[in-house]
Amino acid sequence: MAEQLELNPNSVTELSEDDDTPVLSSHALSALKEFLSEQQSHSDAAGDDSEEVSLVSEDWRLSQFWYDSETAKTVAEEVLTLCSNGVDSRVACIACPTLYAYLKKMDPNVSAQLLEYDKRFEQYGSDFTFYDYNHPEELPSELKNSYKVIVADPPYLSKECLEKVAETISFLRQPGESFLLLLTGEVQKESAAEILGLHPCGFRPHHSSKLGNEFRLFSNYDPETRLGGWEK
Repeated sequence: MAEQLELNPNSVTELSEDDDTPVLSSHALSALKEFLSEQQSHSDAAGDDSEEVSLVSEDWRLSQFWYDSETAKTVAEEVLTLCSNGVDSRVACIACPTLYAYLKKMDPNVSAQLLEYDKRFEQYGSDFTFYDYNHPEELPSELKNSYKVIVADPPYLSKECLEKVAETISFLRQPGESFLLLLTGEVQKESAAEILGLHPCGFRPHHSSKLGNEFRLFSNYDPETRLGGWEK
């Protein structure tokens, strides 16, 4: 809540020399300008936040739940850190449009590809690739073995869905060292380890819709002091 502007009633107004119209005294005018400046700052900050999360509305029929700002920023920072450490900067975002939006907001030059079923995201132009997890390798050939950094958020909390997304990851990842981040439910912990060899990190993802399911972030590399490290 904004602070109330308090003015001395004895110094609020003066009469102009030309007429009887009340005008603010210099002291009151200075205080008012300061107040309006603070209000504008709050408004600008709110505008920046809305730009950061300017996505289409969630469609629960497609199991869409956007990350809250802290989660999106934290994961995006991790991805950008990986890209700045000499890793190929091309990033594949599987079914995580919030992350894509934050990556482009935080570093417009990052090369990120969004693989997503919802064709409303065609607004991202060549950065968008239609993706149906039921057909995990029906993707453009130029994406094959092209990414060292892959982030995936399977639309459903089932082993069957994770297995198919794992096929997509295998299609996308470059040979040799690669960096994989998976955001999914706590219930997938054993499957994430079995299918993709992933470990849970200390950082807990959250969604703007306040989902009841506990979500976790898994990785195939030890982030050390980032992301809360691997859970021991």
